[in-house]
Amino acid sequence: MSTTDRSKARQRRHRRVRKSVVGTEARPRLAVFRSAKHISAQVIDDGAGRTVAAASTEQAGVADGVTGVAAATEVGRLVAERAREAGIATVVFDRGGYKYHGRVAALADAARDAGLEF
Repeated sequence: MSTTDRSKARQRRHRRVRKSVVGTEARPRLAVFRSAKHISAQVIDDGAGRTVAAASTEQAGVADGVTGVAAATEVGRLVAERAREAGIATVVFDRGGYKYHGRVAALADAARDAGLEF
């Protein structure tokens, strides 16, 4: 399977999941994006069309010197912390068409451990 086919398949899965996963003001969406080197997460209020909180390994000071599951764990903890500061307690999880495995699962588990409910 070529890279473009794999990317298109993920986008197709993401569109299919997004039909039912919608973030509201009371319960925004925790969206995950995973690339080969980095991982990022955003808490999004789809009704207002704005990002409430975000964290990424590309930001300075986040997950410096760590990669993989350890970096995803740090991003999950940080995005949960920032969401709690913004007054968000519960979210709906949007895995972005990725398998709930590895870095995506580590990010979700760290966000749960840091106080987010989903």
